[in-house]
Amino acid sequence: MNGVLVIDKPAGMTSHDVVHRVRKISGIRKVGHTGTLDPIATGVLPVCMNEAAKLVQFLANDDKEYRATLLLGVRTDTLDTEGEVLSREEPLADRKQIEAVFRSLVGRRTQIAPKYSAVKVKGRALYDWTRRGVDVARPEREVEIYSVRIEEISLPEVVFTVACSKGTYIRSLCAEAGEALGCGGCMSALRRTRSGMFGIETAVTLDELSRNGWDEAKKRLMPLMELLPGIPQIEVDGPLAQRLKNGWQPETEIMRRYHIPFLAEGDVVKLATVDCHLVAVALALGSSEEIVSAGTNRQALRILRVFNDG
Repeated sequence: MNGVLVIDKPAGMTSHDVVHRVRKISGIRKVGHTGTLDPIATGVLPVCMNEAAKLVQFLANDDKEYRATLLLGVRTDTLDTEGEVLSREEPLADRKQIEAVFRSLVGRRTQIAPKYSAVKVKGRALYDWTRRGVDVARPEREVEIYSVRIEEISLPEVVFTVACSKGTYIRSLCAEAGEALGCGGCMSALRRTRSGMFGIETAVTLDELSRNGWDEAKKRLMPLMELLPGIPQIEVDGPLAQRLKNGWQPETEIMRRYHIPFLAEGDVVKLATVDCHLVAVALALGSSEEIVSAGTNRQALRILRVFNDG
């Protein structure tokens, strides 16, 4: 049974806890998730089953959408309400000031990983170093905030939705907004409503999963062929599919027999059978024109992952 099940993660659980529960309910051992959610967060957590676990590296890079709550006037060491309170003060900002600060959040920016985060430094999670009292250099990453929309202002809280690139720390955005407004702030709630193609409307809760059982839940599995909709597809016949599964790297002489969609060197492509079973995901080593018209036989694609999908 291969595919992705979208879980509506509850607050108070880690993403690893969710994977453990899904393994226990389904009886499937090969289970992984596509992107960590902090214990305070709820919402979309795509869980990959069996062969779909090989697609985690592709799915984890997708853009995200969240609904978050900023608590103004409270600074904490974790940048959310789960941490130790460092200071409190009365927020005096009005709606116009708050809207201006939120508009300024849109665009590209560099974020420094919070001290209490799961990103690895020297083989350990940052939160582990922090709890040990060891000060290490925290990595920086460039992220992009595509849009921010204020949903409600009821001081000291501001509820907003945000669309952003992968790896964005929403609690860092909350802290930044609080500092810009002069009173500090932290995140008090977070709900992921979309991760790439996976939306909250397709999610199942762990309670539903436990109550209805795996036989019912597996009807909601998204099959492998639906998981990479934006990637060009090359249909291959049975003999070539078997060669790919046996480790063969496609050469131009063979690939000229197949319809090659428009590709540029470096593009990712999926290879599938005519009856819609995913065989492999590969990297194009040349453009479509170069693959089709190559004067000498050479490697056309580099296989990244091979699947046993039916």
